[in-house]
Order: sequence, then C-alpha cells, then structure tokens
Amino acid sequence: MAKVIGVMSLKGGVGKTSVVTSLGDALSSSGKKVLLVDANYSAPNLGLHFNIVDPQITLHHVLARRANIKDAIHRVNNLDILPSSIFSNMQINPLILKDKLSQVKKKYDFIIIDSAPAVNEEMLSVVLASNSLIFVTTPDHPTLSSTLKSIKLAKERGAVIDGIILNKVHNKNFELSIEEIEKTIEAPVLAVIPYDVKVLESLSKFIPFTSYKPNSEGSIEYKK
Repeated sequence: MAKVIGVMSLKGGVGKTSVVTSLGDALSSSGKKVLLVDANYSAPNLGLHFNIVDPQITLHHVLARRANIKDAIHRVNNLDILPSSIFSNMQINPLILKDKLSQVKKKYDFIIIDSAPAVNEEMLSVVLASNSLIFVTTPDHPTLSSTLKSIKLAKERGAVIDGIILNKVHNKNFELSIEEIEKTIEAPVLAVIPYDVKVLESLSKFIPFTSYKPNSEGSIEYKK
C-alpha cells in the first residue's frame, strides 16, 4: 500500500515540480514503484517535465467523473505519471482526489502529489489525500513566510509534516541558515538542493535531474 506524500509550497518559482520529478525518480531508481500526480489543476506542468503535452485522458477527466483513474496514468521509463489537463475548462471536484487515488494505492510504494501554490480547494485536496507533507522553500524571508503560512494551514487540518526541502540554494551569507529555518518552521530540513543550471538543461531534455546528473550534489541529496 502506497505512502502518499504531498509536495507543497505557497510561493511559485521555488522549483516544486522539479523537486517532485527528482524525488520520484530517485525513489524509483532504488526499486520503488512510484506514481507522480499533478494536482495543480489550474496551472499544471508536471506532464511537461516528461514531454506529456496534451494527453487525451487526464486527472481532470477523473475528477469530473468522466474516466477511470487507471486510464489516465502514463508510463514514462521507470515512473507512472498522472497529468492534469493544461487546456481544460472542465468542472471538477478536487476533494474526491483521495477517493480516486485509493483505487490504485495497492499498486505503488509511493504516490507523490504536486500541489497548487494557492490556498484553495486545490491545496486542500492534496492535504486530505496525503499521509504526510513535504514543503519546498528557498532560503529567503519572503518564501519562508509563505512556507510558515502553508504549514500552519496544513497543521490546522491535522496534516503530518515530514519536513522541508531547501531548493535553489546558492550557499551565500545572505541566505538563511538551516538552523534559522528549522527554528522558525519547527520542522526538519530533509535536504539542501544547490542551485544548478543543469536542472534547466534536464528539463529541456524531459529527463529528471537525478537521472540526467546522477552524481551531482543535488541528486545525492535527493537520494539521501
């Protein structure tokens, strides 16, 4: 039975979707069966990371009760991907995500959900569907403030917080330290991912960073 992990951030631009792809790829490379889910229904782009541009059946169809979830899952190398529709205007019910994922949980070791960077039903659907949450942040005050807000909202819903992934770290004195972040957030830092232009290069080739540069510092952090 899969553990369902929601990956969240209230601030765009922190690299949340790249974290989802790399984390999923690192897990699958270690022999785990992994499903990645795009629950950013308003502005989905997880599929684009795998060159899935305009699939016929997506999570939108599932949440609109027009398709079976098994028909919306795409196999890409060692990962299963459940994309959402970039061009859809379907009326969906995000809050049935948990029920729909329960139909495939037995098939996987991990289901990792990419959430929307917003406080709405899209975010709530991920909180309710997940066994635990990981928050992605960059080491600066504005993003940390947004992270604090999102963690507070998640805890109010009874969510379990696994910890934080610090992304796009430049290792400069002006950045917040791990100690400062853990003290403020009251959650552990699970990994520190350095800024690496190769992440953008891997995206252009539709390859998860952890497979594109498996020996890089960032990839080693994801595997850890």
